[in-house]
Amino acid sequence: MSMPQIFGILNITDDSFFDGGKYLDPAAAIAQGRALRTEGADVLDIGAASSNPDSRGVAPEIEIARLQSVLPALAGVPLSIDTFSLPVQRWALAQGVAYLNDIEGFADPDLYPELAASKASLIVMHSVQQRGQATRVHVPPGEIMDRLFRFFDMRLAALEKAGVGRARLILDPGMGFFLGTDPEASFTVLRRLGELKARYGLPLLVSVSRKSFLRRITGKSAAEAGPASLATELFAVRHGADHIRTHAPGPLRDALLLEKALAAPLG
Repeated sequence: MSMPQIFGILNITDDSFFDGGKYLDPAAAIAQGRALRTEGADVLDIGAASSNPDSRGVAPEIEIARLQSVLPALAGVPLSIDTFSLPVQRWALAQGVAYLNDIEGFADPDLYPELAASKASLIVMHSVQQRGQATRVHVPPGEIMDRLFRFFDMRLAALEKAGVGRARLILDPGMGFFLGTDPEASFTVLRRLGELKARYGLPLLVSVSRKSFLRRITGKSAAEAGPASLATELFAVRHGADHIRTHAPGPLRDALLLEKALAAPLG
């Protein structure tokens, strides 16, 4: 099993479902970012506005102010900015960040010329909501792969037509409420990651860390869902994920190193 790139989640918000408020203070956020890197995160994925169904909206100027309070202290670290706000995306591109991570999958063509002119890698995420934060909607699990294929067919064609190099694109199928309220939709996509990879020939990012569909199966709280998250992350890597976005890079890194050691030939 190859080693994926690990994205450490850094939420500088007050209403994220797991760690809302813990890192809203810039000093706490900077310390957590450095800790995530020490634990094994290759990239810090920083979000200043939550997208879970119960989150409150954040004005772009507040989102930017939160990001500006921590980015200078993390200079030299590969950074991903998790935002679907057009002004925030433009600001992030101007900072020269390595990645933009958009839960809407870059739905606004007004940004495409700037995306094409930039060097940032783009994480193109699918969601059944299409625009905005997650909501609680039911999608029959049997329909989810066709939805994914239609979305990525359309969005990749639009981005490439606008001059965005295909080599800069990373696909995120979405997980949890971004695939609907039925946990089986997320499990279906995880089982069929190989089909996504074969169809598009692009790297895949998977983000399952402490999400509700895992908690519904295990009966655990978000704080208790670390083992379920790790097991699912390892499954995703075995089935083609190239990037894992996680709250806990340390356990994932250790588990991957052990699996690699155990897979070594006898001799």
